[in-house]
Amino acid sequence: MPPTTGLASIIDIRGHLGSSYQKEATLPVVVQRSPPSTIRRRFTAYRLELVMSDLPRNILFKGGTIVTMDAEVPNLAVGDLLVRGNHIVAVGPNIDATYAEVIEAKGNIVLPGLIDAHHHAWLGVMRRLMPDVDDLFVYIDLVAETLGKHYRPFDMAVSTRLTAVASLDAGITTIVDACHSSRSKEHTDAALDTLEASGIRALHMVGSAMDKQAPSAHLPKDLERLALNWNHDGGLVRVGLFGQLNLDWWKVARELDMHILTEFIGDLATLGPEFAKPGVLGPHNIFNHCTRVPDETWRLFADRGVNITVNPRSDALFGFDDESFAYQRAVDHGLTPALGIDLDTAFGSDMFGEMHALFGHQRAAMRYRRFRGEANAPAPISVSEVLRAATVNGARAAGLESSIGTLTPGKQADVIMLRTDGVGVFPVTNAIGTIVQAVDRSNVDTVMVDGEFRKRNGTLVDVDLAKLAADVTASRDYLLQVSGHTPALFDRTIAQVA
Repeated sequence: MPPTTGLASIIDIRGHLGSSYQKEATLPVVVQRSPPSTIRRRFTAYRLELVMSDLPRNILFKGGTIVTMDAEVPNLAVGDLLVRGNHIVAVGPNIDATYAEVIEAKGNIVLPGLIDAHHHAWLGVMRRLMPDVDDLFVYIDLVAETLGKHYRPFDMAVSTRLTAVASLDAGITTIVDACHSSRSKEHTDAALDTLEASGIRALHMVGSAMDKQAPSAHLPKDLERLALNWNHDGGLVRVGLFGQLNLDWWKVARELDMHILTEFIGDLATLGPEFAKPGVLGPHNIFNHCTRVPDETWRLFADRGVNITVNPRSDALFGFDDESFAYQRAVDHGLTPALGIDLDTAFGSDMFGEMHALFGHQRAAMRYRRFRGEANAPAPISVSEVLRAATVNGARAAGLESSIGTLTPGKQADVIMLRTDGVGVFPVTNAIGTIVQAVDRSNVDTVMVDGEFRKRNGTLVDVDLAKLAADVTASRDYLLQVSGHTPALFDRTIAQVA
């Protein structure tokens, strides 16, 4: 009998794979007098290929120092972390690596992604424009009245991308993007589309622009469209309201189940009795800065369970805070303050610097109070408390405590890995102290958001830095040209509009 030249038989493998991984396909096999054993091997290989193609990818961080930030999941001097798809499925020693892609973590620290709980991403192209500013109203005049009013959707997109990419590079996997420059629907869409494309997890807070002539007729009614498009299960980017103290806008946001952000400085704003009414304040609120806030307001915050975010570097830059120290006031009232970077005009997307500042400022303020004679001054902050502010507390502020912030099996896989082989880092005698006090963005080896690598082997994934730099420079130059502002490259003074 001559060899078969066409399809002699079709082997239907549906039903052999199990209901969880069935594939609507059939396997054509050309029968050419092959031995039965050969046909079986081919069938088995194809069957395995189909099953494996439907399975989520397994990634195993192997042999690292594991800092879980979960009291119920022990830290490990040497241990493994297994990610399946976009979730953490196991933390422990000697996890089976069968069918897993292994990330060699020996000599590295594996921990939850850092969470920047307050950042104006739209200021990205204005990096270090005002490193010495100490007057809030001078700052507003330059970033809003002089430059911000000229922002196009392109400038919004470029600034947001720069902030997002720089954040990922520094181990920040989630950002609360405080956008007080939502000049139009198109500006908002540009920011949201950019955040989604970057791969970062984000809560984008839509707010009216700060310059006096800024259009705002699209708000708050545009919130409904945005909630429909973005606030759904499974998305990395969600939308909230940067509503300050506008209760009419708050009402719209609450009907859409949105978080509400307010920048709150005790010297500049107070809460009236209407804010104490039932249902007005709650865990849906984020209050940022919270410097020099009176005791009765702190008691109201604590009673309602609002979220507090502080910006140690920015609050010091503008002189907002004093020795009472907003972070400590929040802790004293049983709240869980989170950390935010706030400004690119003076700083950059680096939570390590923010952690350094929190540790130093809290200790300086509390020591001052003790030496001044305050017998019951709060205890000095610990490095563990600092790291909690940059992870767990940030997740809670963003409404994501059940999903991220710790390396807990079942949570989404927002994971970073830090190298410890740098001359400024080794030897590691205290893992959390090393994270808070020693490492910086150059030590961030791996960044994973929702199970996807965004940085690997010290290099950002799928980021064209040359194009980004060109776009950022073009945006900055346009804004300087159209505004007439000339920055000072060396002089400490802030140049004014020509």
